Parts: sequence; C-alpha cells; structure tokens
Amino acid sequence: MGYFYIFGTILFTVYGQIVLKWQVDQSGSLPEGLWDKFLFLLQLLLNPWIISGFLSAFLAALCWMAAMTKFNISYAYPFMSLSFVLVFVLSIFLFGDPVTVHKVVGLGLIIAGILVTSQSL
Repeated sequence: MGYFYIFGTILFTVYGQIVLKWQVDQSGSLPEGLWDKFLFLLQLLLNPWIISGFLSAFLAALCWMAAMTKFNISYAYPFMSLSFVLVFVLSIFLFGDPVTVHKVVGLGLIIAGILVTSQSL
C-alpha cells in the first residue's frame, strides 16, 4: 500500500503542474502594472481548473503523509523525482516544449538515481 501512496503523490503533483501551466498559458502573459498583476493573478485563483490544481496539491500532500508512515524519507523521496520525468514528457506532447540533449541526460540521471536508491530498502 505504501507504493500506492507514493504513486498518488506523484500523480496528483503532475496533474497540478500540468493544469497550472495549461491555464496560465491560456490566460496570457503577466501584465506590467502592479494592480493589473494583482487582478490577473486573482482571476487565475478563481479559475476552477487552477482550484483543481491546488486541490491536487493538497491531495498529493495527504498521500505523501501516508507514504511517510510506510517508508523512510530517504527511500521514498527519490521517487518524487519521477514527477520531473512525467512533467517533462507530458510537456513535450501537450505544450510542444523542446527536447534537448541536456534535458534527456538530466532525466537519465534522475532515473538512474531512482533505480539506485530503490535498491536500498
């Protein structure tokens, strides 16, 4: 069951990041004026998709607390790096983000770290 909690943490984290990026992209760029920035961000905060992203972050936190009851943090935390991998892959397909050699090498190192750390239990 502990791995389910880690998976839930990752899933809710990735969902929140992707939804926030999607909605911010839909809203345009941040205005210059201070008052306009405030209104822009307030409008984003009232967006139901943004609210679902924040709810997702809360659910991720609940899953993480449950995971902490099952694993040492030094073992469980590296699995959180999978969220970087998933967000990167989804951002390529959903937002057309560029793929560079540096990003691919970095993700390879993250995955290698997860594999090495997972052998320590």
